[in-house]
Amino acid sequence: MTVKVEHLTGGYGKKPVIKDISFALKSGEIVGLIGLNGVGKSTTIKHILGLLTPSEGKMSISGIDINEDIHTYRKKLSYIPESPVIYETLTLKEHIYMTAMAYGINQETAMTRAQPLLKTFRLEEQLEVFPSHFSKGMKQKVMIICAFIVDPDLYIIDEPFLGLDPLGIQSMLDLMEAKKQEGRTVLMSTHILATAERYCDRFIILDKGEIIGVGDLETLRQQFKMPNATLDDIYIRSTQGVGQ
Repeated sequence: MTVKVEHLTGGYGKKPVIKDISFALKSGEIVGLIGLNGVGKSTTIKHILGLLTPSEGKMSISGIDINEDIHTYRKKLSYIPESPVIYETLTLKEHIYMTAMAYGINQETAMTRAQPLLKTFRLEEQLEVFPSHFSKGMKQKVMIICAFIVDPDLYIIDEPFLGLDPLGIQSMLDLMEAKKQEGRTVLMSTHILATAERYCDRFIILDKGEIIGVGDLETLRQQFKMPNATLDDIYIRSTQGVGQ
């Protein structure tokens, strides 16, 4: 197993947002984390990233426990946030170099890895430009490039398609599929369920801070007694509290 989340309970205050969540992610799969706004998807992601401290539970990536060696643990993952985090005083090239420094990658290796990504997202002529002047979609592409030069075991991607044009969306999906084929793991939070249904191997459905469904589409159809249902159908039924 690449990723293990065991009995995770936590949030921001005394009242937990997520309650006793457990799941495992395998190498070479794309998993969709889905649910309504406010059910705990972002909280779950922040706990896996180590940005929040759980009140209970354990997390590990490739056998590295977050509580035993958080620095090595964090180098096992990369993250693409829903809203791009751009530094106003850094050029695109400096964003790439800063990411490389954080992960212990030399600049030459980082730029070699970045070149095909820069070409894919049509940013190869923008290396000396400050991304703070970019559109939201271009800023999101900067986040994607920085995340994919790292080459970690786990990619965590929060609403990856917001702000991207159709070509950018397809390029993002192609990158995720390529990493899956390399044996990496992708955890993707998204509301675009038709795309998730097409590209994800399994799904984790969250509702009110609890997992109410885990598995591939056929497993979810059986669980919710909805043969031939789409992921959209199951999502709507499950979040209305029917079939649980």
